[in-house]
Amino acid sequence: MKKLILISLFALLISSCNSNQKKNFKLKQGDLLFQNTGTGIIDNAIKNVTATPFSKNYSHIGMAIQKDRQWFILEAIPKEGICLTPLKKFLNRNKNKFNKSQTTVGRLDSYYQPYISNAIEYGIKRINKPYDEIFLWDDNSYYCSELIYKMFSTQDLPKDSIPFLTHPMTFNDSTGKPMASWVTYYTKRNQEIPEGIKGTNPNLMASSPYIKFVYDYEN
Repeated sequence: MKKLILISLFALLISSCNSNQKKNFKLKQGDLLFQNTGTGIIDNAIKNVTATPFSKNYSHIGMAIQKDRQWFILEAIPKEGICLTPLKKFLNRNKNKFNKSQTTVGRLDSYYQPYISNAIEYGIKRINKPYDEIFLWDDNSYYCSELIYKMFSTQDLPKDSIPFLTHPMTFNDSTGKPMASWVTYYTKRNQEIPEGIKGTNPNLMASSPYIKFVYDYEN
């Protein structure tokens, strides 16, 4: 009986802590919003080739910006390119069966906070630049994680102090062969698969030791 009471009290304490976290959470300028954008063919293809032991489900990332007392997400998305999206619209993109947004908030360590304003300035200057659907590493167009990476890598930071990693991209399955979905994707665009080209992705960014996850809209 005593054991049952202790378990109940512990469960109540956990519930109370989670409730307080939700009540006290406030979005902060420069917060990174990691998102699971759904189960579409390319959404799943991205997750399949970018999953890490730490993070498996993110296929998109954007940065929180407050403007005129309203929250927006600076992001690079297909069709629209680099844009400012109202927070509510961003969160409503993909929800779970409980109608909760599949979005998690990461916050950079205090060391990087002084660099947030310049990072935002870099992104704002590139609004309306096209989305990079080929995922190449250039400055004519941007995919979501490329934009976030360059918002910091273009600043006066030592190369080994950039908060995110890059690595050779792969579009192969576990057997080392190109995934059928990626073959179709690049064939339609009359482009070669950029296997091995330098890049980054939301899951790789989520594994950065310089990010602390502070809120989950899904829970």
